Amino acid sequence: MSDEEDIFVDGREVVLSTVDDTEHFGFRLAHSLQAGDLVILDGPLGAGKTAMTRGIAAGLGVVGRVSSPTFVIAREHRPGVRPGGKPPVTLIHVDAYRLGMTGQSALDELDALDLDSDLVDAVVVVEWGEGLVEKLVDSHVSVRIRRDVETDERRVRVRRVSGTAR
Repeated sequence: MSDEEDIFVDGREVVLSTVDDTEHFGFRLAHSLQAGDLVILDGPLGAGKTAMTRGIAAGLGVVGRVSSPTFVIAREHRPGVRPGGKPPVTLIHVDAYRLGMTGQSALDELDALDLDSDLVDAVVVVEWGEGLVEKLVDSHVSVRIRRDVETDERRVRVRRVSGTAR
């Protein structure tokens, strides 16, 4: 598979043997992304969601180290020089795992993050957001990551999903 073609083939599973492979896959995925894209990363704890986001960040050329935003919920990474000469874009990295744990509804907390305005000018990557954040947009990119605990291999499926906005 070339760096850009076939990355959104529905139903196709890609096996990634290492964390570096996961980051490289994210880097390749970033070539297909532009401002206004919402990427929802779905997978259990330790599946490689943050590693995938590090790769996306590298592919977008954003500034700053990418780590899990679990305790801050959302982190903004300023645009830098994007590989391949594409227009620079901001990355908003969200960890929705703790949303709803304050007693407020997860939707209220999500609304307080004001992601819908960020969706115009940035690529927004959300960990643990499936079933929640896709309601903000008409289409999104779904990335399902599963990790085999015995081999540490990740199995990834990427697809564009349409018709999800409320």
